[in-house]
Amino acid sequence: MYVVGLMSGTSADGIDAALVEITGAPPTLQVRLIAHSTHDYDPALRSAIFACFRPESSGVDQLSRLNAALGEAYAAAVLETIRAANFASDQVDLVASHGQTVWYDAPDGLRKGNVLALGEPAIIAERTGITTISGFRSRDLAVGGRGAPLVSYLDWLLFRHPTQARVIQNIGGIGNLTALPPLSSDQAPSAFDTGPGNMIIDYCVQRATDGALPYDRNGQIAAGGRIDQTLLAELLAHPYITQTPPKTTGRELFGVQFGAEVWARGESLNLSSDDVIATVTAFTAESIAYACRAFIPYQVDALYVAGGGARNPTLCSMLAERITPTVLHVHDELGIPANAKECVLFALLGYETWHGRSGTLPIFTGAEHPTVLGSITPGRSWPR
Repeated sequence: MYVVGLMSGTSADGIDAALVEITGAPPTLQVRLIAHSTHDYDPALRSAIFACFRPESSGVDQLSRLNAALGEAYAAAVLETIRAANFASDQVDLVASHGQTVWYDAPDGLRKGNVLALGEPAIIAERTGITTISGFRSRDLAVGGRGAPLVSYLDWLLFRHPTQARVIQNIGGIGNLTALPPLSSDQAPSAFDTGPGNMIIDYCVQRATDGALPYDRNGQIAAGGRIDQTLLAELLAHPYITQTPPKTTGRELFGVQFGAEVWARGESLNLSSDDVIATVTAFTAESIAYACRAFIPYQVDALYVAGGGARNPTLCSMLAERITPTVLHVHDELGIPANAKECVLFALLGYETWHGRSGTLPIFTGAEHPTVLGSITPGRSWPR
């Protein structure tokens, strides 16, 4: 099947779309990336997304309009990606859309979690004519899971090694890892969110530049700053960092409010903006390294970095120093480019849903049992 996977992460900087060819069935799936493209959000649309991140300022009318506007944006991204690959819409079997998460509540005791991800699938299916699968996280949450990290299922299917213990680390707005013991081992795999990824770095860069820069391109600002050990120690004392997995987090914990507190604390310590950015970059690196030391019960041979953080050499250098003797690699070495991985994931999950197969393992999300993920919105190719 040919599937377009769509992803917009917690940083909300744009839409990633990938056209993927998938054949076979677990455990012998074959995945081939045909085309990948990134589509920046229109500034007005991005502002509307960030307005809805704040519960005190987002009304039901805003959410409804944003849901429709994102559906239109996703449909346009699908059609543009298909054209760029010299395909026609009727050659594509499915669209698999993660949507834009605007709110997430993790499970708490006996209360199951919930998520609100916008991007109306009916609009995507209507504009493209392609059957659309959406709402992947909601079904896992409904059976007591955390709805994340879903990417671990792709890691488990495609990247286990006969003798090498691996960690696949995604650094998007939030960081998450999949720990994959060797196939020769009787150790169990695991997966969880390590804490903030790029989210706090991006916030501080935007504060430092009055919004002129959305992120620290190539880690240049952090490279020119000094890590403040007082602020770093305070950040690492956050209870989430030492919380035992399974665990997930998001903007509700490490969003704008947390970023504002970090920025204010940096000012109280008389730190330059470069020093604050260097310190929060080190916070992301150290939180990942701590997770590997504290929560993986075997020596990791190789750590592969995916997501936007893989394009930040300062962050990667800090991380490499902290995980020695584990060797750091970029995810591209595994055959899927770092910045395309999450939309390839949702293409894979859509493929599995279409075939009536579970899209995750309970050991990764804490779900009561495996489930077929997502909801199907028929397109013009829907079988009669």
